Order: sequence, then structure tokens, then C-alpha cells
Amino acid sequence: MLDIKWIRMNQERVQTVADQKGIVISIAELLEWDEKRRALLAETEGLRESRNKLSQQIGSLTRQGDFGQIEPIKLRVKQINDSLLQCEMNLSEAETRYSELMMLVPNNVSHDTPYGKSDLDNVELKRVGEPRMADYSLKDHVALGELHEMIDVPRGVKTAGSRNYYLKGEGVLLHRAVQQLAFDLLIAQGFTPLEVPLTARPEALRNTGFFPLGEDQTYRIAEEDRWLVGTSEVPLVTYYANEIVNVDEPIKLAAASVCFRSEVGSTGKDVHGLYRVHQFAKVEQVILCDADPELSDRILQEITANAERLLQLLELPYRVVAVCTGDMSQKTYKQYDIETWMPSRQAYGETHSSSNLHDFQARRSNIRYRDADGRLQYCHTLNNTAVASPRILIPLLENHQDEDGSISIPAALRPYMGGRERLYPLHSV
Repeated sequence: MLDIKWIRMNQERVQTVADQKGIVISIAELLEWDEKRRALLAETEGLRESRNKLSQQIGSLTRQGDFGQIEPIKLRVKQINDSLLQCEMNLSEAETRYSELMMLVPNNVSHDTPYGKSDLDNVELKRVGEPRMADYSLKDHVALGELHEMIDVPRGVKTAGSRNYYLKGEGVLLHRAVQQLAFDLLIAQGFTPLEVPLTARPEALRNTGFFPLGEDQTYRIAEEDRWLVGTSEVPLVTYYANEIVNVDEPIKLAAASVCFRSEVGSTGKDVHGLYRVHQFAKVEQVILCDADPELSDRILQEITANAERLLQLLELPYRVVAVCTGDMSQKTYKQYDIETWMPSRQAYGETHSSSNLHDFQARRSNIRYRDADGRLQYCHTLNNTAVASPRILIPLLENHQDEDGSISIPAALRPYMGGRERLYPLHSV
């Protein structure tokens, strides 16, 4: 959420960003409702003040026994009450419409965010490592998973429908190993680990910027006003909702959690394998800091570097891209994606995302701190996917396979895999 005063002063800028992010909203209409609600609020307060003064007069006249002047004043109070009732109804309508529109207003974007309409317009910043090439045919992760009996998509579909899967045996161990490696890296960087709720009230999703525009991507628990979260960013940020926090040092939080996503709108897209599924696990890093743009931008680089460090330990080639306006969510001020080379796709696929939200989430969630002068300010919040699995298993399996179907385990993962250096197929190639 942006400050309405800032919106008034930057109407054209806000409308431009909304258009670039594909958000249907008229900022002019928002400001009309804002003006109307402020006028109605002033009128309502004026009527209440007049009514209170007249009521005091009635009390004074009653105590004096001057009942002759009371009836005309009572009639005036009744007229004011009638006007006040209508005014309050109009104010309620204006407040509702204003709030609905404010929930659609996008965050501003940084000056160095590239303009674009989709992920095709994201700008590559750097590449690390070389894409896997081989003089033999490389298998995709599903074929490798079947050879090793570690991935079973057909039974996942049989049990839960499309975009579901089973991990089995070494697949489960790899799935848990990459998460624990990421978790350990974050703890070493001073992050506080949390076990978080997997469900959230709608206000938690609204306050963190996932509702109303992302509601169709979220599973609702039937007959309950709770939803399954698609990222632990929601409970991590909401942990401090409506609180005044101390950010003399940035607050660093981390969680490993199961996540759920409905994938509405992705029919026919990435249907093969583990790239786009309904249930997955993420290790998320969230940071709250003071409202210093230079500081939060520096932290954005740091949390992105944390994710890069994981990929380097997994010995995977990747690239970092600056996300363009058309590929950014409503809540994001600046974003980097990390894409890892996936041989079966002959392309880089997104595996990590880092975002700086400035005070957008903190305003909605009412998370504040006291600055050096003792004044209350809204925090800046940032988040990054340290790792998401099973998607990370795609490049992990495909890039580390050998011709015989065996899979080399990166050195950093071996302590989490019982010291094994290589996984051998259970079936012949």
C-alpha cells in the first residue's frame, strides 16, 4: 500500500506503473473517492459536533427549568440525526470503494527496473557456470526419476489429480537435503528459523500483498475463512503485524515450509514433470529493516547472493535477471530472478526470486519502528526464495547425470545424503 498523499502528488506515475503491471485500476477514480470520503468525513464530524452542542444546550435548559426552548432544539437535533444517518451511509460507501481501490494500487518500481510486458523482456545481468553439454543424449528428470525409482508422477495424478507427484527413496532424501543445506546457510548468516502456520486468515494475505489480485492462485479451506499459503513469506511478515519493532539491526527470519498453489491460468503450460506443481516446499528468507532505500537495496543484493551461494554449492549453472515491470507482482518495488540451466528444456528455468517491497507490506500490515528522532516509520520488507523443491531437483538431476544413468551428488550435499557420492539407477539404461 502506498501513502495516499504520495499517490495524489504522483498520480500519472502510479497510473503508468499500474498499466505496466497489468493492473486494471483508474487512479483518477481512486482520488475522486478519496476526495469524496474526506468531504463526507468532514461533514459527518461537523454534524456530530453540532448535535453534541445542541444536546448540551438541552441539558443546560433542562437544569434551568426552561422547558419552552427545548422542543425547537429537539426538532433541530432530529433533523441533524436524519442528515447524519444519510451522511454516514454515504461515508461508508465512499470508505468501502476507496479501500477496494487502494488494495489494487501497485507498489512503485525502482528507477532501474526495466520496462517490459512479460518474462521475455527481463534483462540478464550475469551468468555463472556453463550449460551442461554432453556427447550422449541427456535424460530429463522424469526419466532419471523413473530409473532411480525416486519420482512417480502417474501415482501422484491418480491420488490427487494433475500437477501432483510422489517422491520416493533417494528422491525424498535429495528433496530434504537441499532444503536443509539452504536452511543451514541462512542460519549461518544470522537468520532466526521459524516453524510457521501453513494456513492464514484473508487479512494476512491482503496485508502481505497476495490478495486481492492473487486470490485465484490460492486454495481456500472449505467452509472456513482460512487459506493455504503459497509461501512462508505470508506468516513470516505477519508475525510482526500491528507491532512496533526494533530494526537497529535488520530482522532476519527464515522458514522451511510446504506451500500450495492452484496454478490457475497455466493450463497446458509446463505440464511435464516437476516444474509447475500444486504442492512444493520452500526455504524462504524474509528481512525487515528501516526505511532507508540504500540499505534495503544493499540487503536485496545480499539475499540474492545467499541464493546464488546455494546454487554454487549445488554446482549448477545459472543466470540472474532483472525482472521487468510487466513480470512483477503488484507488491514488488524491485526484483531479481535466478534461473538455473535445465538441459531437458534447453533453457534456463526460474528457481529463485528476490524482491524488495519498500514499505508496501509494512503499511498494509502496520509494522513500524521508531527512527532516530523517535518518530514512527513503516519498515522496509524483503524476501527471497533460498530454494524451492522439487523444482530444484530438475537441474540437480539433469546436470549431474552420467551416461550410465548414475547421478553425481555435489560435495556440499553429501553430508545430508549419508556421505554418498553417487546415486546408481535401479533399472538398466
